[in-house]
Amino acid sequence: MLPRVLSLGVRRGPLTRRPGTLRGGFSLGKVVDDRWYCGSGVRPTSGCVPFRTRNRAPHWQDSGSAWGRGYKYWEEKLSEIKKKIQSVLPGTSLHPLYDSSHLPPDHSDVVIVGGGVLGLSVAYWLKKLEKQRGALRVLVVERDLTYSQASSALSLGGIHQQFSLPENIHLSLFSASFLRNINEHLAVVDAPPLDLQFNPLGYLWLASEKDAAAMENNVKVQRQEGAKVCLMSPDQLRNKFPWINTEGVALASYGMEDEGWFDPWCLLQGLRRKVQSMGVLFCQGEVTRFVSSSDRMLTKNQKEVKLKRIYEVHVKMDNSVEYQPVECALVINAAGAWSAQIAALAGIGKGPPDTLQGTKLPVEPRKRYVYVWHCPQGPGLESPLVADTSGTYFRREGLGSNYLGGRSPTEEEEPDPENLEVDHDFFQDKVWPHLAQRVPAFETLKVQNAWAGYYDYNTFDQNGVVGPHPLVVNMFFATGFSGHGLQQAPGVGRAVAEMILEGRFQTINLDSFLFSRFYLGEKIQEDNII
Repeated sequence: MLPRVLSLGVRRGPLTRRPGTLRGGFSLGKVVDDRWYCGSGVRPTSGCVPFRTRNRAPHWQDSGSAWGRGYKYWEEKLSEIKKKIQSVLPGTSLHPLYDSSHLPPDHSDVVIVGGGVLGLSVAYWLKKLEKQRGALRVLVVERDLTYSQASSALSLGGIHQQFSLPENIHLSLFSASFLRNINEHLAVVDAPPLDLQFNPLGYLWLASEKDAAAMENNVKVQRQEGAKVCLMSPDQLRNKFPWINTEGVALASYGMEDEGWFDPWCLLQGLRRKVQSMGVLFCQGEVTRFVSSSDRMLTKNQKEVKLKRIYEVHVKMDNSVEYQPVECALVINAAGAWSAQIAALAGIGKGPPDTLQGTKLPVEPRKRYVYVWHCPQGPGLESPLVADTSGTYFRREGLGSNYLGGRSPTEEEEPDPENLEVDHDFFQDKVWPHLAQRVPAFETLKVQNAWAGYYDYNTFDQNGVVGPHPLVVNMFFATGFSGHGLQQAPGVGRAVAEMILEGRFQTINLDSFLFSRFYLGEKIQEDNII
């Protein structure tokens, strides 16, 4: 599939820079004699700049007078300009007039929009599975390389297989194997090994009477797909975890293997370090436009549809009003909570209602709070991550009787996603009462810290979007996982790479995660989302 995409996808448009120009859009002038420099595209472009050489300095030059100080200042400035001009004349070493190392390349086979764990995983597997080393040029465009608001870095770092859908179970099983052998995958020569600080203490899901039958069915599916999960009665629950109040609990499911939590920042930086060693390029900037070509075709029902192909990406540079064009063959939309905006730039969803052209990517940012509290009498070191019947969850953090937790709000409680400010009243009113009811020791907890992060929330069915768009044929998705993208990133990255390089999913069949389900109305609802 890739050779066909590459041959159709890259179109070299008219060059915007003249021969001999440096990156940045200007060309060099020339020194006419030892007194004049004529510009050629350097702003201001008109006229020539006079030079006054040292042997022509007037006799009245005096650093102590106003005239002397002014003259000396401009002589130094003009001397600097002259040195820059002379540095690019034949026979001299090249010293660019400014540093262009932060700019993206003129072209890249693949442009990945979003440098979080999902985008980096796609980059890793593309380079890992390429047929010939160095065959693919991959560029990752990330708005904030500090990842201060990245969902990956702000996550709780949990991983489990207790999903209701086989696809999600397989993705997390694949990721568990990847994380268990992390240094076989992400080792870099002369770099220290990664320590994910994996805590294999499992997930403990609690179900009320009305949800007990669904939990039994889910566990049956999980076991069929290879997950190690057991069911526990309230009596068994009290015996194993005596700190739990089982009031209102009819059944529990407990992950016995490959579940727990890890350091998400370590995984993020490990992937970034690895893909850089594999030749992946990075650029800090924001994608602001796609330039596309289009063709029209008829469907089986003789309806005309327009197919689009992106051949150029415009990247607005950080702290600048300018953009840099990057020619490309493929675009990966891994922009997380903002992936719908990136899709709209490509024209996705900008068509008549109830048509494939008018079907939007149903992913939006949803703000979620994580609270940190201290409780010396709380659950001990063997405590798993607990998901309560109320939707409240918590896990232990470190060895100092600290805990992390929170609760997803209802639709009516959804906070404004415009900022990442924390609502401390939400903990007081909506989280703490449930914590104290389930674990009586939490009556005396003391909140120490809190932060907020974003879910890339799929409003359609809370599941990921993976693979190509049916009409913008060279845009591929890796987004919309609604809170479980971090733990499934290794499997999703491989799936996208397989679709690009082989034309189909091979390791895990994710056909049910394709974009077309939004138009067809085929929901694949995931029940176990916290």
